[in-house]
Amino acid sequence: MRPDRRTFLKSAAACAPVAMMASASADAQAAAVVAVKLTPNSIPVADLPKHYDVETGIHNLENGYWGVMPRAVAQVYAEQSAYVNRNNSIWARNVMPGGACLAAGGREARDAIAKMVGVSHEEIAITRSGSDALQSLICNYKAIKPGDAVIYCDLDYDAMIASMDWLGDHRGAQVVKFDMPEPATTANILAAYEDVLKRTPNAKLLLVTQVSNRTGLVTPVKEIVAMARARGVDTICDIAHGVACLDFQIADLGCDFAGWSVHKWTSAPLGTGAMYIRRSRIDDIDISYDNHEIPPHDITARVPAGTVNFAALLSIPTAADFHFAVGGAAKEKHLRSLRDRWVHAVTDLPNVEICVPDDPARYCAITSFRLKSMHTNEQAQHLQTMLFEKYRVHTVWRKGVAKGPVIRVTPGLYSTFSDSDALANALHKEHAMFA
Repeated sequence: MRPDRRTFLKSAAACAPVAMMASASADAQAAAVVAVKLTPNSIPVADLPKHYDVETGIHNLENGYWGVMPRAVAQVYAEQSAYVNRNNSIWARNVMPGGACLAAGGREARDAIAKMVGVSHEEIAITRSGSDALQSLICNYKAIKPGDAVIYCDLDYDAMIASMDWLGDHRGAQVVKFDMPEPATTANILAAYEDVLKRTPNAKLLLVTQVSNRTGLVTPVKEIVAMARARGVDTICDIAHGVACLDFQIADLGCDFAGWSVHKWTSAPLGTGAMYIRRSRIDDIDISYDNHEIPPHDITARVPAGTVNFAALLSIPTAADFHFAVGGAAKEKHLRSLRDRWVHAVTDLPNVEICVPDDPARYCAITSFRLKSMHTNEQAQHLQTMLFEKYRVHTVWRKGVAKGPVIRVTPGLYSTFSDSDALANALHKEHAMFA
């Protein structure tokens, strides 16, 4: 077993007492498998279902909660769990010989995430989730004074909305909410943001969600960030459903602050997220809970202190390797094809309303729908239950959208066209249930 597959194998000779705890041949075989299968662009999307162990007999189209670990990541996570449990503070207190330690593992995880989004590792901190990262950015944003306005919309994530409201309750900010227009064309989205900025001259902070967890709408983040910056308004970007789903890098957004969940589309173990702060803006986010144990210029001082799931942290590099083994562009194309399969099959149904525009720039994997005459949360819940119990299609209903509740559909990397077809067939039979 190894603390991480790069550092520990290199230091095995210096760590003979530790190495004796596990089979050297098993380690070598596992490392060989990773080296062969997780080289860049080595996994065709057609082979993706073979890399996952998932529950059979259910069409799981609710992969927005978190991403199923592929077998390669799950195997490393199990090994790292055993390793950390066995070596305990010998490893975590950075006293193990040969450099196999918590400090090395944390640096490797930050390096892996930084490579994925095209920034320096000094601009990345590992967090417990995307919410953890974004709540820290929002609540510790220094520039808010009583009377300054903060802005969010109905399609933003609940935990982030709560954090923006917290700025109103605890920092004296004026909280301004607006509704995303439907249809949410590029022109309509930009007009809505321009309108709310124009009528909020005291705005200081704007929350921008790259991919809505409610409907799957992809917003033109770069244009919105530039629009806000021109008015002296900072943006904090929620890119939880963008990273490793859409093929982009941080520079493509132009943002200074962002947070996301590494356990979503990167398919790392649960309890992993990431925070980005542009190096030149580090002083604009306060350190967490007055944490002076870490130098104030270090981004990790912005993360609440506490013991984390070390095995999950150590598994992040393997998850990043799996991402590159499939390829960002190939993943995005694959997820779009799974989404397009069911959407295109139901567009002729008069009672099905797709909640994102028919513009590839405005959607990717996630897409929500409504049935006409489905107006209440209870009706949405009933539809979700019926799809599962009658057709074994698992989706999730979402509230909070100004125009009414929706059913969210999210294929995973392991999904197949048969999963998309199962939903389409169910909707062909049930689309008039509330009419």
